[in-house]
Amino acid sequence: MQLRIWDANLKIRLVGEALFNLLFWMYFPFIAVYFGTALGNRTAGLLMALPPLFSMVGNLVGGALADRIGRRPVMLAGALIQALMFVLFAVSSSHLIEYLAYIGIGLGGAAYRPASSAMVADLVPAEHRRQVFATFTTANNLGAVLGPALGAVFFFRYRQELLWTCAGILLLYFIAIYFVIRETKPFAALGEEPAKPVSLPRFFHEQWKGYGVILRDRVFFVYLLAGVFALVPIMQLDLYLAVYLSNEVPAQALFQWGRGALTLSGKEVYGWILGFNGLLFVLFVLPITKWLRHWKERDIFVMSALLSGGGTFAVGLNPQLWYLFAVTILYTLGEMIRMPVTQSFISRYAPEQARGQYMGADNLQYTFGRMLAPITVTLSAWLPPMGVFTVILVFAFVSVGFYLQLYRMAPEPETPSSENS
Repeated sequence: MQLRIWDANLKIRLVGEALFNLLFWMYFPFIAVYFGTALGNRTAGLLMALPPLFSMVGNLVGGALADRIGRRPVMLAGALIQALMFVLFAVSSSHLIEYLAYIGIGLGGAAYRPASSAMVADLVPAEHRRQVFATFTTANNLGAVLGPALGAVFFFRYRQELLWTCAGILLLYFIAIYFVIRETKPFAALGEEPAKPVSLPRFFHEQWKGYGVILRDRVFFVYLLAGVFALVPIMQLDLYLAVYLSNEVPAQALFQWGRGALTLSGKEVYGWILGFNGLLFVLFVLPITKWLRHWKERDIFVMSALLSGGGTFAVGLNPQLWYLFAVTILYTLGEMIRMPVTQSFISRYAPEQARGQYMGADNLQYTFGRMLAPITVTLSAWLPPMGVFTVILVFAFVSVGFYLQLYRMAPEPETPSSENS
């Protein structure tokens, strides 16, 4: 599906989300360092454990509201909350207020995301969703590649200016959503009556019941379990791989010329691997998604788990630098092919009237994956590296088992044999 024929809603959001993600990655990697310097590492470590819980609540509430009142109002609220929280962060002289503003930024973003994903599913035919979701993923990862390099300069030297710029971009994006983007909630165009206002306790009670129904959906529950186990290997790049590469990989030459050489320490090797991972995402997620567009979801999920788990396991087999770059391609490919298919699965499987709630519940796999993935760092205190890598591989195999069970319970419908690009 060519970009020029995209709906205007999608084009505006692609630009807006790409700009904000660039700014997001200019401050996000350095927040823990900032609060650690200000409050002490032990306090900062405890404080950094709370935002994912608030994000989980934001995802669930945002998804429920997207189905109840529409995608556009939730996206407006999410963008405005983030803009106001950036202003609060910029003007505050209290670290406590800054921390609360940081939580507010995450809460606004978490509420925005399910509505945004649901709008893509509303607008894009099923056969094109993988490619469109992959395009959004590419835009987001472009920020993840460029942002940290720019943020290393701007966050510490020009933090106030960076925070005000984030607020300004989000305010402009809020205005664009308000004046240009239309509502896409199914049935809204057919004269559906607006949802009647309810009290806050009743709203949360209704949503608790609604999400209870979703989580009792056996097919969706197996999908979430498969995702949690699949994400453990994928998340190791920021966890055990950082520990292993920094501590176990010896200093070695990346390039040699005559008597000179560019020698990297273990920590520098990790930095290069991290950058290479992001670069691969930006360059190849779109063409690979297009190449695999006729593959069944089941096969992509299984291949993703095997590549990410097997590629991570292979890191422990050889510390040679160019070998590590080669296996980085394997586990990055596993992560890369998974993301667009995950979103297209939810778009296909969720009932139209509950699409936002399912999008919000889908993020539970990331929340629980983030909670489970650090177990590898803990295990490294008792197990040798290959023992930890074996545990990671076992997580991948368990994920494969759940995905095979998922598609035995709910076979994938046949898709058209061709797709316009």
